[in-house]
Amino acid sequence: MGIIIKPLVTEKMTKITDKSSVERTIKVKGQERRKPALAKFGFIVRPEADKAQIKKEVESLYNVTVIDVNTCIYSGKRSARYTRAGLIKGQKNSFKKAIVTLKEGDTIDFYSNI
Repeated sequence: MGIIIKPLVTEKMTKITDKSSVERTIKVKGQERRKPALAKFGFIVRPEADKAQIKKEVESLYNVTVIDVNTCIYSGKRSARYTRAGLIKGQKNSFKKAIVTLKEGDTIDFYSNI
């Protein structure tokens, strides 16, 4: 079974990808330094997956070079709603998110096979 469940295509992740894909120059102590354009993409992954497995899977699926993998685990939030039948309580599923940083010049097109 695959490690990656699905790519994250949300407004927040798109904003992070667009912001990281632009090369910038920054000033540090009076000197200008170049910050390269390293694109970042997000994926929902299996909770038991580690960073090495995620890196290997992304490189094999999308034919890119992965520089860095950051992961975070989100816990399931409790929710309740009032209905005709009364109060219904539940909990949303927890999930693990991986943000993958690619080599300069590499990119992933999620919409190419539609």
